Amino acid sequence: MSKAVEKPKKVTIGSLQKQRKTGSPITVLTCYDYPTALNIEHTHSNGGADKGIDIALVGDSLAFTALGYTSTSQLTLEEMIHHCKAVTRAAHTPLVIADIPFGYVGVSDERAVDAAIRLVREGGVDGVKIEGGVKQASVIEKVVDAGVPVIAHAGLQPQRATQTSGFKVQGKTKASALSIVEDCLAVERAGAFALLLEAIPPQLGSYITHSLNTPTIGIGAGNGTDGQVLVQNDMLGAFDAFKPKFVRVFADIGSVANEGIAAYARSVRAREFPSVDESYGIDQGKWDEIVEYIERHRK
Repeated sequence: MSKAVEKPKKVTIGSLQKQRKTGSPITVLTCYDYPTALNIEHTHSNGGADKGIDIALVGDSLAFTALGYTSTSQLTLEEMIHHCKAVTRAAHTPLVIADIPFGYVGVSDERAVDAAIRLVREGGVDGVKIEGGVKQASVIEKVVDAGVPVIAHAGLQPQRATQTSGFKVQGKTKASALSIVEDCLAVERAGAFALLLEAIPPQLGSYITHSLNTPTIGIGAGNGTDGQVLVQNDMLGAFDAFKPKFVRVFADIGSVANEGIAAYARSVRAREFPSVDESYGIDQGKWDEIVEYIERHRK
């Protein structure tokens, strides 16, 4: 009798803390819909224990990669909830985290708390990500108090890129580095269970990681953080509108897809597709009877 396949255990905040303590890097990848979430879920069933993606992040980068917007600020909460629903239908094992879209943090604490609760209740996610540091510590505390786990986001904050003159590396001066460190300490005190560090020097990423008790996730922050995150479409070569320095293409699916679509179009135009073997056949004599019947009875 074959042995039953053991169902992968759900990733929890506790298991992430354990990974930090044991030095096992935390893997994070974005996803935006059922297929991309299924890609992540499959890493658990196909990779075995400790081989899968730990956190599935429904990032607001879906504004670019999935919806074709020119800015993440165009993404609405309703759109984010819609995508979260699709993701959570497929991603059952990783911890699923969603960005709170632009316009909900910093307006009022109540608005941010309501958005976080809706993402959990309607979108089905396990927690939310909030950009900001010292100034956003109070809202992070309130969201956590409302029962929603929070990953904070420091360093380069895409939702505030206009205020910081674009998507530029942060923490390269004394004042900027100190500000980021203070941001990280503030959000940790506020109750964030993890911290995403974006576009900072690797030395600063390591310094912050050793200064905190919570896991750090880097994206363009060097390999001294507790884990790494990339945008799935970027690391699969499926989105080429722009490519940050920290992106590595692990599989060029974009080129393969383009080649496949072009080959399909050529085959259709040449009437090579579908072939006889790809069609539902019928005995010619039977077809002759059908034609005769149609011709005799049609009006």
